[in-house]
Amino acid sequence: MSSKWARLVAVGAAVVLAGCGGETKQPQAGGPPPPQVTVAKPVEGTVIDYDEYVGRFVPIDSVEVRARVSGYLDQIHFKDGQMVKQGDLLFTIDKRPFQTALDQAKANLAQAKANLAFTEADLSRAQQLVRDRTITEQTFDQRTQAKRVAEASVAAQEAAVRQATLDLEFTELKAPITGRIGDRRVSVGNLVTGGTGGTTTLLATIVTYDPIRFEFTYDEAAYLRYQRMTTDGPASRAGGLEVALKLIDEKEFGHKGRMDFVDNVIERTTGTIRGRAVLPNPDGLFTPGMFARVQVPASQPQTALLVPDVAIGSEQVRKYVFVVDAENTARQKFVTLGQLDGKLRVIKDGLGPNDLVIVNGMARTRPGIKVTPKEEPITRAAPAGPQAAAGGSPKAE
Repeated sequence: MSSKWARLVAVGAAVVLAGCGGETKQPQAGGPPPPQVTVAKPVEGTVIDYDEYVGRFVPIDSVEVRARVSGYLDQIHFKDGQMVKQGDLLFTIDKRPFQTALDQAKANLAQAKANLAFTEADLSRAQQLVRDRTITEQTFDQRTQAKRVAEASVAAQEAAVRQATLDLEFTELKAPITGRIGDRRVSVGNLVTGGTGGTTTLLATIVTYDPIRFEFTYDEAAYLRYQRMTTDGPASRAGGLEVALKLIDEKEFGHKGRMDFVDNVIERTTGTIRGRAVLPNPDGLFTPGMFARVQVPASQPQTALLVPDVAIGSEQVRKYVFVVDAENTARQKFVTLGQLDGKLRVIKDGLGPNDLVIVNGMARTRPGIKVTPKEEPITRAAPAGPQAAAGGSPKAE
């Protein structure tokens, strides 16, 4: 009996082992195929490192419109905030008192000239009389003196006429520069205090718009880089480093300008120095006081490898890409990143020009697994901003 049960147990065990063996071999025979991925070789391009700063627009010229003569404001010839040209009439002060003063000065000048004519004739007669001994030398000297006094009086009255003419001209206040005028500070009918002292009445302010300046500050290390590039590079021949700006609502650095001034002192408290660029502003988009970001070249043009930014993975603080080797196996390579160039990222170290980088399908990829690669070339878009000339791109922050 025991031998019969032993044979049954042996047969059952063999059946169970045969079933288990079939289940373990099935996945190996019909497992999922290797994932399909898109690969590409890094594209080589010329790039430039760029620094970015925040700054503010400032006008090239800013003028406070103040009266040179005192009087009641008679007319205003502009609308608040409009663009004005140099020489445009802005304000008119009541001219009548100044016209009266000019007429009085002209009358005094005519009287002085008449008196001069009389003294000249009297002196001419005295010259003959003194030769004939008809009058004394003292009388002749008195008539000579009277002529000189009359000449001085004419000169004084001519100066008074000129001053009165200037005062009359000063009743019309014209724009000294071309730019945008602010709002009027005084209404018609108010007394305007003129002159050159600190109590003169401010009527309006005009600031220039085109071109416009952009001011920003940077540290001492950046100052040394820019100075060497300006001294030794093509920027010295072009008149300064070319920069690019973008406003707070813009994504690209599409506005070009050129640095035209660097301050002569580094601030001790902050260790920074002030720089300035000038930009054209024909449509008046840039307004004094507006903030913007500026790109400044931080290196000479250099050749670098670029891959799509989406191909970059992160492992804590380290960055990596997946490459496919000759056996179609995914390998992980840690890289050092550079600046962003459109949708491409500059790779400074860790990647070779012939590596096949996985640019699509990273989510399905793990180190060491087999993949089915499909190679496609990387297209590099035309760079914007000052890097367009050299093919560079902004420095990532």
